[in-house]
Amino acid sequence: MDVIELLPRLHLLRFPVGQAYLWRDGDDLTLIDAGPAGSGARIAALAGSLGRVRRVVLSHFHEDHAGGAQEVAALTGAEVVAHALEAPVVRGEVPGPPPEFEDWERPLHADALRRLPKGGFDRPARVTEVSDGDVLDFGGGARVVHAPGHTDGSIGLHLARHGVLFTGDAVAASPVDGSVMLGVFNVDRDRAVGSFGRLAGLDTEVACFGHGDPVTGGAGDVLRASARTYGAVG
Repeated sequence: MDVIELLPRLHLLRFPVGQAYLWRDGDDLTLIDAGPAGSGARIAALAGSLGRVRRVVLSHFHEDHAGGAQEVAALTGAEVVAHALEAPVVRGEVPGPPPEFEDWERPLHADALRRLPKGGFDRPARVTEVSDGDVLDFGGGARVVHAPGHTDGSIGLHLARHGVLFTGDAVAASPVDGSVMLGVFNVDRDRAVGSFGRLAGLDTEVACFGHGDPVTGGAGDVLRASARTYGAVG
């Protein structure tokens, strides 16, 4: 796990597939996504040097984001939070819908699967369910933004006071040239494009993606320029 400080109170945690973010309010920490299975002990050790993890907010149910959530919760006592449409999948009560792959996405997905741990992962028994517009108690008020398309219950988190946006996999940065793009492996591409436009319309200085390097300045303009290439209104 690579750890990169983006802001004095914001760290990026990078895994072989995907990434998570740790936000600090004094001694209180919020983890946005939790990496794949096996990541929990490393995250908890890092968090212990900074404060205490109060909550783990999942952008969606995929294993590279939710796989470590129960591990972190068990080690720290953190609350696990997800959208109401996503929570039953996170708890393991129902299967998540598979993506509708574009042809060019299939080899990318196969490569990602090769780099992820094999088998399942521990599921949290309790998940606090949130909906669009809910405000979570961190970062001066983190507003939940429902951003369906990648999965039905995908969410972004907007910390308006700090100009920080967490997009989950609704938006990504290209591993080739770093350009901002629509996230891949979506269940509904049209809805994903619409969600990209909604996220791009927010007042954002720093944009943190589930995959790829964050945009650490003027992020709103960058997101809107990219969203327009997809026909999204941002």
